[in-house]
Amino acid sequence: MNENFNISSYNGATFSQEQVALENQRFMVKVYQWMTLALAITGLVAYGIAASESLISFIAGHMAVYYVILIVELIVVFTLAARIDKMSLQSASILFILYSLLNGISLAPIFLVYELGSIASTFFITAGTFLTMSLYGYFTKKDLTKWGNLLFMLLIGLVFATIINLFFQNEVFYWITTYAGIFIFVGLIAYDTQKLKEMNIIGNEGTDTDRKEAIVGALTLYLDFINLFLYLLRIFGKRN
Repeated sequence: MNENFNISSYNGATFSQEQVALENQRFMVKVYQWMTLALAITGLVAYGIAASESLISFIAGHMAVYYVILIVELIVVFTLAARIDKMSLQSASILFILYSLLNGISLAPIFLVYELGSIASTFFITAGTFLTMSLYGYFTKKDLTKWGNLLFMLLIGLVFATIINLFFQNEVFYWITTYAGIFIFVGLIAYDTQKLKEMNIIGNEGTDTDRKEAIVGALTLYLDFINLFLYLLRIFGKRN
């Protein structure tokens, strides 16, 4: 990998390697801040709903509403990912927060399936794994592009395999997809972190474009974190 990939000009200004490194660091801090906010919202909403007997009973008794929430989730996340360039910063921020809130609603049932202690311990395992792989992706000099392409193809295969197993309910296949999912998302954390660092536009710090880039980056890593957590929960989660 060319270590000088980010030394460039923006609005007529040029930047040294040190300036690029510092701006990349500040950009990633913003990404992690947005991601942490989203995780906090998701966790609090999920726990709050699970702790409310009336709310969780309503969801359990009205599965049509639950499926509508899942559909709205998909619409929100695809809209945010595909059209953020055309949105205002305020709209992008609202959609990002809305998505993390909706995801909290859809994840609330895990508190009924698994013991709270095992959910907490799995979260910390996920956080430690995420931190390790994200740091690796940020600091490694190795180009992870080929790794990312392979992981993306495996991810598509995982999605199809998961859908197929919804019909067959094969336990062996279930565990194969579980370990495959862990492998894929552990790798994607490193790849996506490196990709975000490289795609950061040097010189636009403080602009709305820069802030929207941070939101997109946070969404990417948030999805990696949540998916890794759910796959790890299959292994470490103790059922009620």
